[in-house]
Amino acid sequence: MVDMFLDFMLGPMRGISQFYFEYQVIFNSIVVGIAAYFLVKRSKKSNQSH
Repeated sequence: MVDMFLDFMLGPMRGISQFYFEYQVIFNSIVVGIAAYFLVKRSKKSNQSH
């Protein structure tokens, strides 16, 4: 029953979401790593201006 609703609501995105959920730890680690990089980069830039 739930699969039928998911197929109807997500349509072709269903395959993409299954791929994302399968590798969620990897994708989330990449996103957190990029965010941390930009925070450190911004922090160094503000320290150099003072």
